[in-house]
Order: sequence, then C-alpha cells, then structure tokens
Amino acid sequence: MTYLSRIRINPLRAQSRAMLASPRAMHSYVCAGIPATPDSERILWRLDADNPHRPLLFVLTQTKPDWAHIVEAAGWPDADGEHFVIADYAPLLARIAPGREFAFRLTASPVQNTNRPDKPTPAQAARIAAGDRRSFRLAHRTAGAQLGWLLDRTARCGFEIPPARTDPPIPDLAEDKASPAPDVRLIARDRHAFSKGGRGKQITLHTATFEGRLRVTDTALLTSALLGGIGPSKAYGCGLLTLAPLPIGR
Repeated sequence: MTYLSRIRINPLRAQSRAMLASPRAMHSYVCAGIPATPDSERILWRLDADNPHRPLLFVLTQTKPDWAHIVEAAGWPDADGEHFVIADYAPLLARIAPGREFAFRLTASPVQNTNRPDKPTPAQAARIAAGDRRSFRLAHRTAGAQLGWLLDRTARCGFEIPPARTDPPIPDLAEDKASPAPDVRLIARDRHAFSKGGRGKQITLHTATFEGRLRVTDTALLTSALLGGIGPSKAYGCGLLTLAPLPIGR
C-alpha cells in the first residue's frame, strides 16, 4: 500500500527551526518515521510554507508511518486538533484516467546536463582540462528555464498542462492569435545551502514550486510519476507531485 501524510509543523520551536532550515535535517526526521530501514523504500516529501506560521509537511510512503516523533519535536504535542493525517493513496490512484483534470502542486529541482558549462567552477574547469568527458548537472536558475524544464517533462510523466482558461476575447483584439499560456504558475523559487553529513561537502540546491491544472494523458505514466517522483534531489524535498480536485469554476 501507499500512504500520503500531512503533518503540522510549529516553526517557533528550536528543533523545528533546524528542520526547516536544512533539507538534510528534515530528511532524517522523515526517514525516522518509517519502521524499515530508509533505503528499503522510496520516500517522497515536500514542505509547503505558503503560511510561514503554519508550514505543512507532506510525505508519501509505501508503508504506514508513525509521526509521533515529529509532533513531539516540532509540532504542538499538547494542543487540540489533528497533529497529522495519514491517508490511503489508493482511492486517488483509482481516479486517474485519461482526460481527467486535477489541480496539482510540485516542488522540483530543475536541472540540465551539459559537458561545457558557460561559467565553470574551478573544480569543473580542472575536470575539463583533465579530459573528463562526463557531463555536469547544473541547476536552472531563471523562472523561464525552470518552467520550460517542467513543460518538457509532462508527456513522459503522463499528463499535459492545458491552456489557461480565460474570458471570451475582446472583439477589438480578436486579431491577436497568440497561444494562451499554460495553466501553471511558479509560486516559489528557493536556494538552499547545507552540508552533507554535517561537516561534509557543501550542497547548493535550487528549487521551484509549481501549481496549476493538469490533464491526464497516460494512466500508467502518471501513476509512476506520483509514486516515484519527478526530477532529482528527492531526498531533499523535491519530486513529490500531489493532486487535488479542481476548485469549483475551474
């Protein structure tokens, strides 16, 4: 089975501030909620901080998790209300069919692979000078490149992003035949810098959060994308695609 969890985070607690500041720290707490060893299953997670005073952590697991440790360290353990919700993912997967539309959200790490970076770092320049032909993975840093990265991957992930719905055209502007923009928004762009292993290699991660409307084109491919994630850096909060019913009127 597969489960999608939503966990409330209290950003004012000391431990939660450490978790929110480092994707590596958050990954450790997420993995601790799984009874089996962390490498025994694919775990996807995403932090939604639309409201910085009430961030929400979403986690997709293949086995039923226990989030009591996160509530104790970074939640409101003595407060009323649901500290976390764990939902069976099967009903959502059963609703996926070609032609159906959903609202979606995705935080990803848009990257490109190239053999000749425009502005190589000293380490990259040394590799090139030594004749190393392996490609470099470089982050897309502009909004246009990040959005293009997503649009280039929709077909292989089993969905398309339809044109944004607009009011009927104004008669005086009817000659404007420009194609409508896709129904997707880039709602957040972030840069994270942290050390791997505490004192190890410094990692810099550029992320982009997309929100919009998708239409299913291939059930199997979309199911695979939902369960396996999209793009790299999945251990650090990237790749989790979530779906929801479209708001009324969309």
